[in-house]
Amino acid sequence: MSKKVLVACGAGIATSTVVMNRVENLLKDNGIDASVEQIKIAEAASKQAGADLIVSTTILPTTYSIPAIIATAYISGIGMEELDEEILANLK
Repeated sequence: MSKKVLVACGAGIATSTVVMNRVENLLKDNGIDASVEQIKIAEAASKQAGADLIVSTTILPTTYSIPAIIATAYISGIGMEELDEEILANLK
């Protein structure tokens, strides 16, 4: 069954693009069938239905009914491997 990942940042343009590319490659390299959608964090609550995971580069403004992970490690470069594992664990 295909998974759906929402990748969010403040504007849905800059940092989410970097993270989206990383997440797409991570999922592909691990054989996980998933679609990845780039969004603004303000859209996350309304788009969480049907999604399996939110990966955000900004503070989460609320709680969600699906797992949500802050992915600043992909921006800073510190802790990227641990973040990879956390994302994969949430999708398996």
